[in-house]
Amino acid sequence: MENPVSHIKTISELHNIFGLSKPKHPLVSVVRHSDMHIDSVFSNQRFSLDMYIISLKGNQEATLKYGRNTYDFQEGSMVFIAPNQVIASSSSDFSKTQDEWTIIVHSDFIQRVGLQDSIRQYRFFDYEERESLHLSDDEKKSLTEIIHKIEAEYHQRIDKHTDEIIAINLESLLKYCLRYYERQFITRKTLNKGLLIQFENFLNNYMHAELAEKGIPSVTQCGEALNLSPYYLSDLLKAETGKSAKEHIDLALINRAKNRLLQSNESVSEIAYGLGFDYPNHFSKLFKSKTGMSPKEFRTLN
Repeated sequence: MENPVSHIKTISELHNIFGLSKPKHPLVSVVRHSDMHIDSVFSNQRFSLDMYIISLKGNQEATLKYGRNTYDFQEGSMVFIAPNQVIASSSSDFSKTQDEWTIIVHSDFIQRVGLQDSIRQYRFFDYEERESLHLSDDEKKSLTEIIHKIEAEYHQRIDKHTDEIIAINLESLLKYCLRYYERQFITRKTLNKGLLIQFENFLNNYMHAELAEKGIPSVTQCGEALNLSPYYLSDLLKAETGKSAKEHIDLALINRAKNRLLQSNESVSEIAYGLGFDYPNHFSKLFKSKTGMSPKEFRTLN
């Protein structure tokens, strides 16, 4: 039976768990993994946080668990954790070098500086641990330089400009991570092609089943079939094909609908229910948005 989840509300609490001194800023903290040590009291304890966590991982034996699996701290990779995700450490042996770091940003800080809307565009906070960002040495250097700026800012006397300057650097950090993820999608084209084929095969097989019983496939179902998070799958497809996972699903439905409109005498409602739609008007609305005409108009023109 798993240990109960402890909810961590402040950065000070998290510092205490990792054996760190009191944070210099109440809502933002940069920590070096070489300074971290989890007391045996907290070993294998499960936590949820009111904070965003961004970590650059290197060669170390410690493992961090979040989501459904274990993140193995591969050298030169990054992990992103959003508030309220459950995490657990299975070891107290962290890196002994100064090259690996974690920045902790409380959700209250995000609200205070007005980043609550823009941070939603960084979907990698919802990726699974196996979908981590892998960095080159130059990329690691660029991100670490930004971290140094954030750290230096709150180590000096905090004034009315402090939070704004930290926020600017934090958003710069996130934008660079987004750029590097887009680069990763490009440099892993061979792997991505295989995943694209798997996705197309799954979608084709699913569409040829009885959709009236199974329902329309969701992005989550497609991701699970490929062992990917729905967000990573959609972003990967967008990078490879220019279309999101939802767009691919919609187009597959439309193509199947076109065949049934042309090759059967079923009514539009029967086709809609047969494709897994709960309401025929939803089917008609989607069909028109993708083809520029209603199902009846399409059937008449063809």
